Amino acid sequence: MSVYSKQRNRSSKTKKSGNGKRKIKFRGNRRSERGRHFTATKSSDKNITATIRHKGGSRTKVLKSAGFVNLLSGKTYVKAAIKNVLESKDNRNFARLNIITKGTVLDTDKGKAVVTNRPSREGCINARLIE
Repeated sequence: MSVYSKQRNRSSKTKKSGNGKRKIKFRGNRRSERGRHFTATKSSDKNITATIRHKGGSRTKVLKSAGFVNLLSGKTYVKAAIKNVLESKDNRNFARLNIITKGTVLDTDKGKAVVTNRPSREGCINARLIE
């Protein structure tokens, strides 16, 4: 998808006020007011990140594809390889497409794990082991 494609994250241009009168917006969305498109983090053999520039010049890393996960087992984190995406609470098709979001159940070489962070926002995957 294009960065400049149309995406609405605000209320409509014409909206009813409390007294029945129509409020008409005098301008559309600015580029800085638009949201970001969904970064579909896919499972692969290695981690690939991209850098995104925000308003004000700040930069963040987003995870495009993931091969490893920071797995919480007990009180320590262990690096584990991702084998497969088992299920996703967001969309059942995400498991078929190997898209990783928060709450996704992964099959790792250490066992089943559930993702505890948002990988499309943070640049890594943190998960905890399911007993």
